[in-house]
Amino acid sequence: MTTTKKQLHRIDLIFKNDEDCKEILRKALAKSNQEVINEMVNSGLKGRGGAGFPTGLKWKLTAESKEKDKYVICNADEGEPGTFKDREILTRVPHKVLSGMAMCSKIIGARKGFIYLRGEYKFLVPDLKKEIRKFHDILEELGLDFHVEIFLGSGAYICGEESALFESMEGKRGEPRNKPPFPTECGYLGKPTVINNVETLAHSYTILKFGAQKFRDLGVKDSRGSKVFSVSGDTPIPGIYELEWGFSVNDILEMSGAENTKAVQVGGPSGALIPPSQFDRLLCYSDLATGGSLIIFNNSRDLLKDVVMNFTEFFIEESCGSCVPCRNIPALLKNKLDKIFAGHGTRNDLIEMEEWSNIMQINRCGLGHTAANPVTTSIKNFRELYEELIQRNVEFDSGIDLASAVTESCEFVDRIPQL
Repeated sequence: MTTTKKQLHRIDLIFKNDEDCKEILRKALAKSNQEVINEMVNSGLKGRGGAGFPTGLKWKLTAESKEKDKYVICNADEGEPGTFKDREILTRVPHKVLSGMAMCSKIIGARKGFIYLRGEYKFLVPDLKKEIRKFHDILEELGLDFHVEIFLGSGAYICGEESALFESMEGKRGEPRNKPPFPTECGYLGKPTVINNVETLAHSYTILKFGAQKFRDLGVKDSRGSKVFSVSGDTPIPGIYELEWGFSVNDILEMSGAENTKAVQVGGPSGALIPPSQFDRLLCYSDLATGGSLIIFNNSRDLLKDVVMNFTEFFIEESCGSCVPCRNIPALLKNKLDKIFAGHGTRNDLIEMEEWSNIMQINRCGLGHTAANPVTTSIKNFRELYEELIQRNVEFDSGIDLASAVTESCEFVDRIPQL
């Protein structure tokens, strides 16, 4: 690990409800496209959805396309369990997100933008539409021809993946596309598209207002600026925390008042379940990268049954079914977990679960790559919990009691089972 731990203190960049977006946009629009791109690149802003792609580079690549029609899309399909920060941003400071979209539209030459809102956030639509109408008035006054619409998803986890989101918007089944081509050259309707997370767009407003250097001064190497976290679980102070990149898991546990913590799920089910021995690790791209979810579990939790099995069932339910490993392996992992919980597990079962999980890397999308993470990270970090449940001196156990399985049929034909 090459980063240095930061002194923990709360930041108020995203949620400070200033009302000067018109003037910020006016000044930004007066700059050349190259000046704004340079600001974004120099700020070090990376995508806050989890992938961490440099935002300035994404805008630059899309701007370079010679296509006439281009699009800006705000990805508000916040479907990762344990994450609720984007909902709060859209509720409290939607003008910052809209300002980021508008500036991006000017840079790349787009006239239309969309907020792709997850189906469960339908209750946000009335207020969000009011904010968009007010924002359109500002854009008209500033002379920027850009129009934003809301596209409501249907609650599919996979549609948080950018190319599956495009498929959904085009009226097709939500499943990932092969890459390349990438969205910067072939996105929505096959046109160059910038798709950014809600928080990323809000941060772009921060950079437009304060400049690249102020943003870059926050955080640590390769992880610049602040990050908004959703903290939930076994803690007396759950909620939204905006913090400078580079603090430790222990810091957030102390700040949220959590006690007797047994494990923390970093990054939601697709992230990592870590033990107390790793609570000094830092939240940043070079150590514990996360889209923003931190779920805290105390000593009252059965990590395997309450957490690992729960998340495994989530991935079974939410798989789009497009790739064979993602369609089948999580179900196989669940069967293995059931077998272990029933007292029929062996060391070979742990080996097989790890081997099967490696196959997940051939799935088409990043969500498929991480669908086995609840099992793999728990075996890696909490192996002793599995060891307590398996039969140490048994090489193989099918998990089936054959005598019990054939008893009913034998009784029917008046025959004694011969096993």
